[in-house]
Amino acid sequence: MTTNKRTAVVILNWNGADMLKAFLPQVIAACGEEGEVIVADNGSTDHSREMMAEVFPDVRLIALPENYGFAEGYNRALAEVEAEFFLLLNSDVEPARGWLGPLLAYMDKHEEAAACCPKLLSYRERDRFEYAGASGGYIDRLGYPFCRGRIFGDVEADRGQYDDTVSVFWATGAALMIRRSDWLKAGGLDGRFFAHQEEIDLCWRLHRMGRDVVCVPASKAWHVGGASLEQGNPRKTFLNFRNNLMMLYKNLPEGELKAVMRTRRWLDALALLQFALKGDLKNAAAVRKARKAFKAMREELGEDRRRLAAEAVTDNVTGRLPINLLVAYHLKRRKTFSAIVDYLSSH
Repeated sequence: MTTNKRTAVVILNWNGADMLKAFLPQVIAACGEEGEVIVADNGSTDHSREMMAEVFPDVRLIALPENYGFAEGYNRALAEVEAEFFLLLNSDVEPARGWLGPLLAYMDKHEEAAACCPKLLSYRERDRFEYAGASGGYIDRLGYPFCRGRIFGDVEADRGQYDDTVSVFWATGAALMIRRSDWLKAGGLDGRFFAHQEEIDLCWRLHRMGRDVVCVPASKAWHVGGASLEQGNPRKTFLNFRNNLMMLYKNLPEGELKAVMRTRRWLDALALLQFALKGDLKNAAAVRKARKAFKAMREELGEDRRRLAAEAVTDNVTGRLPINLLVAYHLKRRKTFSAIVDYLSSH
């Protein structure tokens, strides 16, 4: 179905009736005349659909028959939407009034940009960045993601230090705007990821297509975070470790693949050992399970790797920084993005 507005703001919901009831009025007000708000229900078993019909009868609802996860849920939902821009939005996000304006203005002026995101702040501590995206995402040479405003678990206060609009490696999936044409050309999200880091994989593929990804901090939103799986949940550990390996195997340049994957094997073993020494046997098992699952998928991922390499315009992508983030953070004590940049410039 074609929307009469340029942007389709699509919220993927799974058993989040209370979140929708709390945040949807603010999303509708914030989008104004610039975006149509659509809810895609991912096979919820709570009263989400009944609540939508009763409280928000004028909001379009796409009813998916089961929970496909974040990645495939969006693939299926957006296949039913036509608009110039898609904006993937978590159900626990409060956008600022008029937040679409700066995003659309940038995209209109920069045809090379495939995707962009707002500055993401914490809903609970409103003057601090939010873990899931802060002011734009990066990865190090081993695939560890971090942000302007968040390195691992260290989250900075927002003092305007990252308010410049910049090209980044990845835009947060909590509030990701993408041209429909680029979404289709890239093939959307990789449904095998289910959830976590699928947006980083998508952005890497966009970069390799010769397209740009940008953070536009003039647009901002506040994110609750942890609405699906909390930090430390073994399921989340499994998805993060497995999906990160999948992403690396699909996208790494050929000259780096063996060295990076070998190093990651040792580092993942170290992470498993750390969980075990802490007595957290469930998360230790999750790391082992993630490695095993990745190994089982390697043949089909190899097919994707060859196809993506053949289609790639470049492997020289923005925002993949030539550092070992573990060394910079743990050994050199560089705990902020600015400190990471200073460390990079001195090496």
